[in-house]
Amino acid sequence: MDLSGLSFQKFVDFALDHTRLRTTLTPHLPSQKFKSIKAKDGNKAVLTALSFQSPKIRLLRSLAIADDNAMRVLDFGVFPEPEYDLPIFCANFFATASRSIVVLDLNPLYDVTVQRDYKEKYFKKLMPLGQKYAELFPWGGKITSESMKFFSPIVIWTTFSTSRDKHDDLYSAFVDYYKAWLELMDEAVEEKDVPQILHNREAQHKYLTWRAEKDPGYPLLKKLVGESLAKDLVRNFLFEGVDTLGTNTFLDYFPEYRCEDGGVNQKRSMIGKSYETRPWDAKGEFTGG
Repeated sequence: MDLSGLSFQKFVDFALDHTRLRTTLTPHLPSQKFKSIKAKDGNKAVLTALSFQSPKIRLLRSLAIADDNAMRVLDFGVFPEPEYDLPIFCANFFATASRSIVVLDLNPLYDVTVQRDYKEKYFKKLMPLGQKYAELFPWGGKITSESMKFFSPIVIWTTFSTSRDKHDDLYSAFVDYYKAWLELMDEAVEEKDVPQILHNREAQHKYLTWRAEKDPGYPLLKKLVGESLAKDLVRNFLFEGVDTLGTNTFLDYFPEYRCEDGGVNQKRSMIGKSYETRPWDAKGEFTGG
């Protein structure tokens, strides 16, 4: 497919427009320096970074990459303030002329394979939405058991041949999932219990720590902007908060990845278990064992 007419801009525009209908967005000052980010000399890729905050949103950020007819990328995320245990909105899209890779989810703040009360609170009523798109976007293949802890029963993880029709279907899914997240945000009540706020804060920090260490987009960023700026982008834009919300390291949270020399094992999975098919049933019950 010719990518010249394919863009993720309308996804971002929809999210910003509809967020502004419900809350006041202001620039997220710590990450404003990334608005002017550019690819290295000789690379035609255009990077567009946006970041905002609101009373309930600690960080709403978007990174879009367009490289002529070679690829289109969107990494869009919304992270709640620790006073709210809201899921984290996550949209990661990568498209070439032949293939698209998609993750779209309301990433749970707490592991829903263990915390049934959290799953009931946020995902029970969303299962029909998840089922609708699970039929349209089949499971994309193996996901490690470690990664699964950060996904919800309605996650869309899929790959497909790039086409205009599929791009339109993906836009519809993005719209429906983002509307669902905004509804949850509207309903969210500020937590007053300090220990619970600290618990939420640590849970989000654990999520950020995992994502910053295991970000599959880092090699591409390194190629486009260089190693130093790519690391800065990952830690201070895409997963901003990893250095401020907590002090635990990746190995504090995930000691099973520790090498004998004290470094981090780069294997995708230490448990060695993965899921080739969707490990949730239509009611959101985890069937992966």
